[in-house]
Amino acid sequence: MKKIALSLVFVLAFAVSKAQTFSVNSNDSKVEWVGKKITGSSHSGLIQIKSGSVEFKKNKPVGGEFVIDMASITVTDIKDKTKNGYLVGHLKNSDFFDVEKFPTATLKIKKFASAGDGTYKVTGDLTIKSITKPITFEAKVDKKSATASIDVDRAEYNVRYGSGSFFDNLGDKAINDVFELKVNLAISGSSL
Repeated sequence: MKKIALSLVFVLAFAVSKAQTFSVNSNDSKVEWVGKKITGSSHSGLIQIKSGSVEFKKNKPVGGEFVIDMASITVTDIKDKTKNGYLVGHLKNSDFFDVEKFPTATLKIKKFASAGDGTYKVTGDLTIKSITKPITFEAKVDKKSATASIDVDRAEYNVRYGSGSFFDNLGDKAINDVFELKVNLAISGSSL
């Protein structure tokens, strides 16, 4: 009887300590990008998550992986269809993200460090244009949703257009190297 009880305790302990992977609902999730010129003007838009998951262990996030569909990039601040289409095309071409050659970007989460109150310092690897760099940001995460504001330095990923890191004498045509991603994820209630 003791062996059965001990076996049951071991099995339950293993089941509780095993990580559960929850999927991200791409349709209900939103990623907004914001890019700014040095003059203060900005453009914004949306980009779709192709797939994603978050791992939890003992109800705490421990890892995750996300694939971003770079071809889905849109512009939301320009209402004129011609000007909007021009900027979308420009962002998709080789001056920026070269989506024909690099159709996806990925984020692999390596660590969630609790900062209290459901907020975590998140560390991971971001890959854009086949260049992988470490990235750290804060996020609020639970088993139903996650929100974050992520600053990305495009110069680290060889996104050169209008960058003062690569070109001199740009004047008011310079675009800040850092752009912001405002992330709102809907996480499914069942594990994969």
